[in-house]
Amino acid sequence: MTLKIIGAGMGRTGTASLKVALESLGLGTCYHMSEVLKHPERTAGWIDAAEGKPDWDKIFAGYTATVDNPGCNFWKELADFYPSAKIILTVRDPEEWFNSTNETIHSVEFAKFIKNSPFGAMVQKTIWDVMDNRMQDKGYMIDFFQNRILEIKNTIAPERLLVYRVSEGWQPLCKFLGLSVPNIEFPRINSREETKQMLADLLGSSSGKMSEGAMEAAGRRLHSD
Repeated sequence: MTLKIIGAGMGRTGTASLKVALESLGLGTCYHMSEVLKHPERTAGWIDAAEGKPDWDKIFAGYTATVDNPGCNFWKELADFYPSAKIILTVRDPEEWFNSTNETIHSVEFAKFIKNSPFGAMVQKTIWDVMDNRMQDKGYMIDFFQNRILEIKNTIAPERLLVYRVSEGWQPLCKFLGLSVPNIEFPRINSREETKQMLADLLGSSSGKMSEGAMEAAGRRLHSD
């Protein structure tokens, strides 16, 4: 099995909805950060990848697509490794994106919580280091977000790339993938409030420490609809 779709969009750009949408189209199982949460042992493979020793076929064994972190930050390497895969770049308003991440996945509270754990080490190497550890610097992060979009557009061949807002629904996604539009509502999940609640539950259930059991429970709750 090989990746057919590579999601280059950063976390909090509708990646959870895209994951469910791709699976609803019958494209197989889609990788997402929730898969790392459900399988804590997978953090080691991502740390290896960040250190320049990736085993992509092992990481993505059983998956036909990947979206969200941590895979999105390896978009260039994955595009080269899977040359037949199509690239989907999910985007949104940069300021809305920053505000969403600052309240959820890049919050100071969450960073402190996961710091001394294998999951925290993986997030540090695969996400925060990429951002120069400036996640709360609004000006820097908005420039980072916009420059990253330009880099992807300038790197990936236009016929291989879909720049996509999940608010556009099925039509552009299905056209890009050469599939018929399904007779079901486009999934819209993992809102900011839902994510904040998941993180609050994670912190509350772990007695101040990121445990593997709490990780697995959080991963199972995500996308359960």
